[in-house]
Amino acid sequence: MEVYDVTRRETFTNLCDIWAKEIELYSTNQDCIKMLVGNKVDKESDRVVTKKEGINFARESGCLFIECSAKTRVNVQQCFEELVLKILDTPSLLAEGSKGVKKNIFKEKLPQFNAATSSCC
Repeated sequence: MEVYDVTRRETFTNLCDIWAKEIELYSTNQDCIKMLVGNKVDKESDRVVTKKEGINFARESGCLFIECSAKTRVNVQQCFEELVLKILDTPSLLAEGSKGVKKNIFKEKLPQFNAATSSCC
C-alpha cells in the first residue's frame, strides 16, 4: 500500500518515479496486492493531484485505488476492507486451510476508533 497526499504534488510524483519501480525490482511475489491511496480528501480546496491522475496511475501500475481522509475517516475502513478482500480472493496468497476465514472476517465486531484517545501519524 502506498499513500500520497492529494495536496502535495511531490508526494505523487515521488510515488510515480520511485515506488512503482521498487515494487517491480524487490517484490518476491508476483501476485502481491498493490494499493494506491490518495489521502487528505478533506482538503478539497487545496487539492493539486486530481482523482483522475490517481486512477490512471493505479491502472498503469496494476493497483487498487481509493481516496480517503485519515482526519475525517472517510473511506479509511473501506480501504483496508478492499485490500483484505483482494488478498482473500488471490489463492496464491492464502495459506492452506484458511478458506473459512473469508466467510467470517467481517462478521466480527471490530474495535471502534476513538478520536478522543487516538491520533494520526
